[in-house]
Amino acid sequence: MRKFLIAGNWKMNLGREESLKLARSLVHTLPPDTHAQVAVIPTLAHLDTVTDAISGSPIALGAQNVSSEKKGAFTGEVSAAMLKEFGVKFVLVGHSERRHILGESDSFLNKKVHAVINEGLAVILCVGELLEEREKNKTNDVVGRQLELGLAGVTAAAVEKGLLVVAYEPVWAIGTGRTATKDQAQEVHAFIRQRLAAQFGAASAAGVRIQYGGSAKKSNAQELLAQPDIDGLLVGGASLLADEFVGIVQAAAAAKPGC
Repeated sequence: MRKFLIAGNWKMNLGREESLKLARSLVHTLPPDTHAQVAVIPTLAHLDTVTDAISGSPIALGAQNVSSEKKGAFTGEVSAAMLKEFGVKFVLVGHSERRHILGESDSFLNKKVHAVINEGLAVILCVGELLEEREKNKTNDVVGRQLELGLAGVTAAAVEKGLLVVAYEPVWAIGTGRTATKDQAQEVHAFIRQRLAAQFGAASAAGVRIQYGGSAKKSNAQELLAQPDIDGLLVGGASLLADEFVGIVQAAAAAKPGC
């Protein structure tokens, strides 16, 4: 059975002291048996602070971005190897804000995917459609293209090692307060697993965790996590509040006991 992955994406929020306070609060308040793997994804500037705060706890560390290159004259970039030195386990690639605000293409994101996997880190590849694309019934076309191009050249062996997580984040639901219904989310998650099976084989696809992201919060976490192909949540704003995030993690136990 796939173990839930609940990851909090702090985005460009929280200064050093705020990050330290939140990380320490989560260490002290998360129950010892969470029924989920928990990760926090702070800004790159405070990776070291958060690393120290969660040291010795079961909370994993994630990074919000990575360079497509190993090293060299790339001012402002941070390589996967550098992230690994901080203890990073998960790296976000293709978040909608990177795609639609910063213009990162599928081919560019594919280079990042390989950079992460080649360093032995797990990539969380984010996919999802705009509102106008959903209204034109193009969700599967968009998500299918993002998967095909973003995962080009990735091997089944890498997938079997657990180095791939997919996060479905409908762009129209991110930070808007709107959330895909459990049925809408499950439908796309099932489609994603279908596409993964076509590329990597059914057995490998069955082991890939597919998260939902898009205004996920304590009040809707249980019904989303109860769906057969939803294996966790990529949480944005709600992850900045310790009580809210802990409540989301606790919802995992009620949704699928034993996950």
